[in-house]
Amino acid sequence: MSLVCLSLGSNVDPATHLGACFEALTRTFDAVRISRVFESEPVGCQAAVNFFNAVVAFESNWSPQALNAWTKAQEAALNPRAPRNRHAPRALDIDLLSVGDTCADFEGFTLPRQDITRYAFVLKPLAELLPNERHPRCKTPYATLFARADFSDQPLWPVTFSFRGVAISP
Repeated sequence: MSLVCLSLGSNVDPATHLGACFEALTRTFDAVRISRVFESEPVGCQAAVNFFNAVVAFESNWSPQALNAWTKAQEAALNPRAPRNRHAPRALDIDLLSVGDTCADFEGFTLPRQDITRYAFVLKPLAELLPNERHPRCKTPYATLFARADFSDQPLWPVTFSFRGVAISP
């Protein structure tokens, strides 16, 4: 079994779509841990709707390829017409961040995902959820990576969010 980390984002009815994704995750995998949900401004585009973002973690014996295929199937189910513009509004965006200590290039994706250290909306929830877990490539704990990072140009803030009637964000 390997620790799997995914980042989730939505800027189209995010409460509904993140909730649906949490449901799919908990139906498919055991002991899914969910970070607080954060709102963030879109990165790399102007005049777009803000995103709600979260990170989830769970143990799995699935291969990286199977996990990536599962994430793409979940996205496709909620985004019937995939946006040509990667910054277009989307009901659900799921990225496979890491699978255990795997450091490798696969067809269409790389592990660990570079977004871990590139974006506050990925690293902050990851650092809160798994502060002592080490980045697979640099072996630095996520909390330390976040403390050292300068994300002053990437504001984000926690939002009130509940899943199955339980608050997971203040």
